[in-house]
Amino acid sequence: MRHNKKFNHLGRTKAHREAMLSNMATSLILHKRISTTLAKAKALRVYVEPIITRSKEDTSHSRRMVFAELQNKEAVKELFGEISTKVVNRPGGYTRILRTGYRLGDNAEMCMIELVDYNENMLGSDKKATATRRTRRSRKSTNAVNAEETETKA
Repeated sequence: MRHNKKFNHLGRTKAHREAMLSNMATSLILHKRISTTLAKAKALRVYVEPIITRSKEDTSHSRRMVFAELQNKEAVKELFGEISTKVVNRPGGYTRILRTGYRLGDNAEMCMIELVDYNENMLGSDKKATATRRTRRSRKSTNAVNAEETETKA
């Protein structure tokens, strides 16, 4: 019986699934965005978010725990260096899944999973686009406009 076993097995054995998720998490940490199927992205999100939460506290114990999951020194260094400083104030939700359509060969739903703090397009950028006022009227100086108004009134 499979009571309370809600995670997606992804059609793989336990060892294969753990190795695949570890490799995908390493790629996500190093590249900040990867393209995969929707089912794998949802499984990866459950796998990688606790790892990122653990990186907020930079201790030997947390580094060893993360290395035990990822098995990649460069990914651990990147996670505890650059990524942990960006997510230190975020209370969770470090990843975003963006659906990109369906794969041509088998019609699998594809998506991109990315780290939230690294997408400059979706971040609320500080500099707003300046609204330019466009008009068909010719630009006259305000003094000339005021002089014409007084002439028409008189």
